[in-house]
Amino acid sequence: MRYLAMILFLPWFAILGFAYWRLPPPAPRHGARRGYDLMAVLVALVGAAWVADLAVHSDWPQAGRIWPQVLAGLLAYAAYSVLIGGALLLRRWLWSAPKSLPVDRD
Repeated sequence: MRYLAMILFLPWFAILGFAYWRLPPPAPRHGARRGYDLMAVLVALVGAAWVADLAVHSDWPQAGRIWPQVLAGLLAYAAYSVLIGGALLLRRWLWSAPKSLPVDRD
């Protein structure tokens, strides 16, 4: 039952991953871009699982048995959102079209 929080959030992670994958691309999709997108989604999933595992193993003697699962769910969602959002910003920066400088006509 360690990963109950992650299992419950998997549908939402799939929706966010699909939205990330289908956002309007700043450049044509090619092999490197698809590889980057796949790696970003996998890193976000692994990061969320790692954070959830850390939260489940937290020691709260004054709290009930459900609270580590609640904390794991909240932190897994936050970690996934931060990692996928950071990957989106990095993707836009890496594959954005270079802006041309204005030409000064004197």
